Amino acid sequence: MPYFDAASAAPLHPVAREALLASLDEGWADPARLYREGRRGRLLLDAAREAAAEAVGCRPDELVFTPSGTQAVHSGVSGALAARRRVGRRLLHSAVEHSSVLHAAEVHEAAGGSRAELAVDRTGRVAAGDVAAALGPDTALVCLQSANHEVGTEQPVEEVAALCREAGVPLLVDAAQSLPWGPVPGDWSLLTASAHKWGGPPGVGLLAVRKGTRFAPQGPRDERESGRSPGFENIPAVVAAAASLRALRAGPETAGEAARLRRLVDRIRTRVPELVPDVEVVGDPVHRLPHLVTFSCLYVDGEALLHELDRAGFSVSSGSSCTSSTLTPSHVLRAMGVLSEGNVRVSLPYGTDEADVERFLEVLPQVVRAVRERLGVPAAGRETVAATAGGASEEAPAGEEPAGSAGPAGLVVDSLGKRCPLPVIELAKAIHDVPVGGTVTVLSDDEAARQDIPAWCTMRDQEYVGERPAERGAAYVVRRRA
Repeated sequence: MPYFDAASAAPLHPVAREALLASLDEGWADPARLYREGRRGRLLLDAAREAAAEAVGCRPDELVFTPSGTQAVHSGVSGALAARRRVGRRLLHSAVEHSSVLHAAEVHEAAGGSRAELAVDRTGRVAAGDVAAALGPDTALVCLQSANHEVGTEQPVEEVAALCREAGVPLLVDAAQSLPWGPVPGDWSLLTASAHKWGGPPGVGLLAVRKGTRFAPQGPRDERESGRSPGFENIPAVVAAAASLRALRAGPETAGEAARLRRLVDRIRTRVPELVPDVEVVGDPVHRLPHLVTFSCLYVDGEALLHELDRAGFSVSSGSSCTSSTLTPSHVLRAMGVLSEGNVRVSLPYGTDEADVERFLEVLPQVVRAVRERLGVPAAGRETVAATAGGASEEAPAGEEPAGSAGPAGLVVDSLGKRCPLPVIELAKAIHDVPVGGTVTVLSDDEAARQDIPAWCTMRDQEYVGERPAERGAAYVVRRRA
């Protein structure tokens, strides 16, 4: 069964497996002890630190291991903010950061600090000029991921790092997605990563704090990991994580594999819109990770789509790995202003077979068509959607009632109580029941409608007028252009 969700967790690297098994026999003792078994554990831990630091691009004494990438982020954010409390308490972060950064920002704000979000463009990329404009004398820390977990867009980290350095503000980089593909460029101050993203075992994170960066670890401390990550080190997992990261970097095939996966992803980016009507491929087409592509399908329930792809033998995810289990739209897609319904993230692990990608491209149109048909929406484009039975259309059979009530303000479609993608489907059906220049108002209490109705208007070249409060939910107004 092809596994296409490496952005959530990469399969365990063969080198990681070998190192883990070997170090279970050698690395079980306390590395803080001076007897033989402890010294052996210390040697393994120090060697792993050196290997990881070389891959990150920092000194070994600047890097500590944490129980997870999330813990690394939380420790990095809290420690950097605490150390700069006298300078200011303002935290800057992009609107598309990983949820671990957003949760740390919420805690900071609840404790009396302030934060500001940096907007992104439709590809999910931050403008370095916006960062420069937002930097102020009270800015304590800037957080910017090297590449987005959900859509793969790479951020201008090197340029932002230079701006932060000039302003005297530390920059924390979440490198979880990009570190397997190479070191993060630029003069960053702090960096975090997670081993299960590159084929290491889960439960190992990295936190690098470069010399000269003010840092005050928060919470209870002990003598381990420079006081920045308390608790007994999981030496076998740490050794396996470092060994697999070193293998990826040292292997002569790594650059070639990145290029090969990029070609496969380029094929998906090109072919999916050709094979499946009403699809939006999101993320930067150039500045992106080599193995990841995300697209959204109009008139499709994302959960149903994932279930059907799973039944067809493909493991993919929908939206961010941290929000896919909720009913609210992805904060990343929302910040980008793109379609969220029918969202699919494909992230190819090392060694993905080209034949599996071709079979995915064969299966996907059938799966999308089946899901749309269950919703009463044949996947044949706008005209067919507008004429679908059960909706309002200029082409609807004689005597059929419209999907709403017309009034002085135009047509009103009541979609209250209906979940994504039904409000957008009913809008698509009703738009042809008003003349060019007329409006359709969709009543909906589904949070996804706030994101997907404007995105539908962009895809369909219709005018999104805006929203206004309603007795329940909100009223979304769309004017017909064509």
